[in-house]
Amino acid sequence: MLPHALRNFPGVAAVLLALALVTTACGPEETPEARVRAVIDAGENAAEERDLSTLMELVSPDYRDDQGHGPDELKQYLRGYLVAHQSVHLITRVASIEFPYRDFARVRLTVGTLGRETSTPTPCFVAPD
Repeated sequence: MLPHALRNFPGVAAVLLALALVTTACGPEETPEARVRAVIDAGENAAEERDLSTLMELVSPDYRDDQGHGPDELKQYLRGYLVAHQSVHLITRVASIEFPYRDFARVRLTVGTLGRETSTPTPCFVAPD
């Protein structure tokens, strides 16, 4: 079960999922999968650096979650999350990357957060099938 703060808004995990759709920042010599992984890494790094503006640059203006929240609500949520969590440590595991359409990636990944630096991650979100 997700922590209460994440039930209505998957937060950091939602950002990482949205990042998979944005691949314009990488060089043309990379494979599409490598570009998607680079965007996920950039999002993970921005979250751990608590860099809200960089995180939001990676979110599509068309982003919507299951409750209809868009980029503005996501930004408010993330701002609160970063204030409440002075240290952010993420573990991401990509289960699969598929390209059902040209310029569109579908990514299955697991994101875990660490309350403090340890070797055991605590999963906070697992993308549904």
